[in-house]
This record gives sequence, structure tokens and C-alpha cells, in this order.
Amino acid sequence: MNTSYQRHPQRARALRASVLIFAAAALGWTGAAIASSDKPETKVVVKVDDTPLNREGDGALRVSFSPVVKKVAPAVVQVEVTDEVQKVSAAQLPPFLRDPRMRRYFGLPDGEEFELPRAEPQRGAGSGVIVSEDGYILTNNHVVQNADKIEVTLDSGKTLKAEVVGTDPDTDLAVIKIDATDLPALTFADSDAIEVGDTVLAVGNPFGLGQTVTSGMVSALGRATMGLAYEDFIQTDAAINPGNSGGALVDTNGRLVGINTAILSRSGGFQGIGFAIPSNLARNVMQQLATDGKVTRGYLGVQLDPLTPELAEQFGLDADTKGVLISEVSEDTPAEKAGLEHGDVILAVNGRTYSTLRELRFAVANLRPGEAAEIKVFRDGDEKTIEVEIGARDGDIASLNPSAEKADEGSLNGVQVANLDPRLRRQYGIQSRVTGALIVEVDNESASYEAGLRPGMVILEINQERVRDADDAVALTEDSSPDGKTLLRVWSARYGVRYVVVDESGDE
Repeated sequence: MNTSYQRHPQRARALRASVLIFAAAALGWTGAAIASSDKPETKVVVKVDDTPLNREGDGALRVSFSPVVKKVAPAVVQVEVTDEVQKVSAAQLPPFLRDPRMRRYFGLPDGEEFELPRAEPQRGAGSGVIVSEDGYILTNNHVVQNADKIEVTLDSGKTLKAEVVGTDPDTDLAVIKIDATDLPALTFADSDAIEVGDTVLAVGNPFGLGQTVTSGMVSALGRATMGLAYEDFIQTDAAINPGNSGGALVDTNGRLVGINTAILSRSGGFQGIGFAIPSNLARNVMQQLATDGKVTRGYLGVQLDPLTPELAEQFGLDADTKGVLISEVSEDTPAEKAGLEHGDVILAVNGRTYSTLRELRFAVANLRPGEAAEIKVFRDGDEKTIEVEIGARDGDIASLNPSAEKADEGSLNGVQVANLDPRLRRQYGIQSRVTGALIVEVDNESASYEAGLRPGMVILEINQERVRDADDAVALTEDSSPDGKTLLRVWSARYGVRYVVVDESGDE
């Protein structure tokens, strides 16, 4: 490792590393959590049938899905939206109109963002699912966001005005309501019980053609593809196209297992990969939106890394230990107040173990603000249980790492470091609270470059010893660890704080 200041640059030893890039993806709420007896009374009365599918015998294979379609079709509606105003940022205006006095002269509102009438209203269409007989409809947030007028066309052809009950951008779900009664409503299935290989039907209104049904199977579970705060998509090869958003994904009993939301496509059309929000997650969000107009989720205030075998060994645990590693504790949060620390390995929450970020993330989200949770951690060779009063999450999720849940294997070689100064902080967008040694250069032909280390990352700790400046970083890496492995704690603007195991044990 080299420094690039004052005594620049003296080559110290090369380090070899496995760099882990992690994503905070999410598992859905479980049916058990939704049905908990201590939940408040729900506002939307829905039908639920959690009987497992018959995957064997005569009913497992069907010659025709016509009976299922006849049962489902009346509950899937077309949602048409009209946007009559456009949001304009002051930065988009010509320079002379950025002056508030000139904007008032031309009759434009003050502020950083304002609305202007559109010359031609924008119109769009999606789908929705009737989930209660008194007119509650589930759809996607992206279908109705910014809409000035929403109209719902029923299977009978009747069109009714709809109002937004609530939206949840974190899951891309929305609840709208029409003034009607005795409507055909879909029954919810337990989406936690579906399996890869189950046959499913997608019902919606693609391309504005009118109601269309496609069939396929569940291709995968637990997908995270859209960059939402909470994702646990069902992947299916049932054809989903533009306009299907907000429509129903149903099983062969005609029960709702998901809300069709997105496709993965290079052409913009169907290519065999579609995604649906699981019905358990949709039902939980729907009930909160209908009851409170918003979704309240539990909050700890920590950044997390998956506990890889390499990290487990560095923290004195067996390589196969199940848990999640705390890489950062935010200030003035429930976690900090309770005494959680970076370097703690979370082994269990309220007695239940979690081995992935997505599992733990939704476990915390499912806890009620104000509720006391017992968090079992491993710290400095000992297990301890810490009681935390769960907070309420507001706004964007800053408590969990938004990186990819996978590892890029490689080496850390030829890295130059420098002291942080105001110029470098501005250049790399580094907050004043971040202290350590700044990586300013990485040889692009080195294994460290291939592993993902880049200029702008800040080394905070080496082998759990604080790094205050470039000299500390060089000194702490001059001597090899007995096993050839070094534990780094690093910060980057993109991924926040995470742990990296530097492995020199394979060097010749």
C-alpha cells in the first residue's frame, strides 16, 4: 500500500483480498406475521385461503384453465389514469426565469419545484385487482402516481371513478377505491407456500387491448431486480407486457399469489421473465394503507453485511455460523441507544435466526415501533442479548446497505492511499464524519481492480484497529497476519460501510 502525500509514494507490501459486494434485498412478510392475533383490526375485509395446492393426482395437470379464468376475470380491472399537470424544476427554466421576481412577473410560482398545466393531458393504463366486495383495489404505485384522475373499467364494461387510498413506493404498491358494493373479489393464497414449478396465470390488460390471460410457471422466488427498498419478487414465464402492471398472478385454484409488476426485457416486450409482488406482502401493505394511509415499518439504524465464512472466521466464529454482520451504527438511532456496535454479529432476533440480509431486513420491518426486541449478538468472543426499542422508519432506507448480495473474488494490490483533506472530500463526496485513509489510485491491471476496489473508498479499520490517516494504513499492513488474512472496514459513497477480508494466504 502506498501513500501519495509528503513522503509520496513509498511502496509497501501488496495485499490480497476477497471483496464482498452486498445487496439489501428483502423477503416478504410471512402469512403468520400478517395473521398475528395482536395486529390491529383491519379495514379491508378480504378472503384468504391458505390451503396448499394439490400438486399430485388428477388435479395437478389441467387440459383447460377456462374454469379458473371465469372465476378470476371479473375481479381484474383496467385502470386508466390522466395526468393534467407536469412537475417542473426551477433548474429546468431559462436563466432569466430562475429569478423569483421574473417568475412572478410571468405568473409562475416560486419554489424549487412547481406544477404547470399540460398542453395535452398525459394518459396511461394499467391493471388492478378487486380484493374486497366494497371496492378496494390493489395495483402498482407506478400505475397511479402523479395521476390527477383515475378511472376503473370493470369486466362488465362499466367505468367508475377511483380515489387513491394510499401508496407505498418502497414496494411499488398502491390501494385505490371505487364506490361500489357486491363486487367480485379475488381470494388471497399464502404466497409463502408456492414453489418453483407451480403453474400460474397472469391476468391483466396489456397494451390496452382489453383483458388478456397468459399461463406459465413460477420460475424462481425471492428475486430483487428493480432497486426498490423492499423486494421479494415471484419470477414467472407467464407473458407479462406493458399494461399488465397491477394485474393478478393466480394459481390453478384461481387464488391471488401475486401482483404483476415488471418485466426484464431488452426489447421492452415480453422475453420470458416477469415479476410479481407476493400476495402476503401485498396484503400486509394494503391493510396498513387502508387503515392508516401509510405503511409503518420497524427501524434499527444499522448498516449490515452478510456473514460470509471468511468474515465469520475473522470474528472468531465457525465458518458455517448463521448471522448478519453490523458494519455501521448510525447516530441517534435505536441501535446506538441500545448499545449495538459495528463488528457485532447478529445471531438472532427474538429467538429466530437469520442468515441473509433480506430475511433480517423484513424481520425488523415487521416489528412495531415502540416494541422491545431481544437481539442476540456475538461480540469479542462472547454472546450477549441486547434489548432494543424499535423505532419507526421514515423516508428512504439509510439503515441497510443498498449493495449486491454476492461476492466478487479478487486481489487487492498496488493501492495508493492519501490523507483526507477538504479538496479530496469534495472530489469524492466524503462526509466530514468519515475519517481514515483515502484510496486514491488502484492499478487497473491488478487483481485489486478486478475485485472492485476503486479510488474514493476510505479505509476505516484494519484488523479492527482504527485507521486515522495514510500513515496508519501503511503501518498496519506492513506485517502479514499469521494466517495471511487481513480484515478491513471500508467506506464508499455508493455502498456505505462494509467489511472486506484481505486474503494473502494463496500468495507464492
